[in-house]
Amino acid sequence: MDYLVQIARCAGARPVLRLTGVCLLTLFFAMAPQAHSTDRPADDLAEVDLQLILAVDVSPSMSKVEQGVQRDGYVDAFRHADIARAIKSGERGRIAVLYLEWAGPRQQTVIVPWTIVESLDDALTLADRLAALPLTEGRGTSISGALSAANDLFAKSGLRSPRRVIDVSGDGPNNTGALLDPIRQVLLAQGVTINGLPIELPRIGGADNFAIYSNLQSYFERCVIGGPDAFAIGVNEPAMFATAVRRKLVREISMNMGQVIYAAYTAPSDRTVDCNMIAQLPGR
Repeated sequence: MDYLVQIARCAGARPVLRLTGVCLLTLFFAMAPQAHSTDRPADDLAEVDLQLILAVDVSPSMSKVEQGVQRDGYVDAFRHADIARAIKSGERGRIAVLYLEWAGPRQQTVIVPWTIVESLDDALTLADRLAALPLTEGRGTSISGALSAANDLFAKSGLRSPRRVIDVSGDGPNNTGALLDPIRQVLLAQGVTINGLPIELPRIGGADNFAIYSNLQSYFERCVIGGPDAFAIGVNEPAMFATAVRRKLVREISMNMGQVIYAAYTAPSDRTVDCNMIAQLPGR
């Protein structure tokens, strides 16, 4: 406090200077950082029904058109009244959402940080914020990197909830970075649910090679999803993306299984899937 006394004494020679000094000090303390970190919610927002990380694929195999369809799907979903109703069905009536775009093992970008949503207005604000942000892009498809980043984001969220869910969308297998299963097992041991949105949209000149030869839905069911009530909903037509995303989010938020109608569903296959197929399609 000595430096404050010195400032006051310097200003003491003239009333105008004294008043100026007091005003400057008041402004200084008004602008000073608050005690709690801006990365953590206020105490009255710490308890939510669900912490939901939307982990969205922006790897090279996702064209700009596909990325746009994907982003618009999430934007449209949060603008729908079904989402607000699902949120209010919870005990606390609020959830926390984080939007993460990922590609290779070192590219995981938080587009929208942890955001509390407890009303339709909150959901609309989130949707508008997401719609205004530019698309990102990267190289490689590291689902393991996305899950590892999600694990860290949960640890630093400053939130408490009975459920934590990672919603992974992607159009290919884990093909770079660490093996997928070890980080998956870490998350499952912590009670985290991993759901999937395998994207099998037709490509110019033909469908995606992985979707044809290896069955992406089966890969997600056997190698990606897991935990309490885990599920995967596949998308194979651009027009159905928004519906698939909305219905998946409603199920994740409310867990009301009886009201869910699949936008697309492929019965689990008996085909054996190699969950450690690193670099199955280089460059994706």
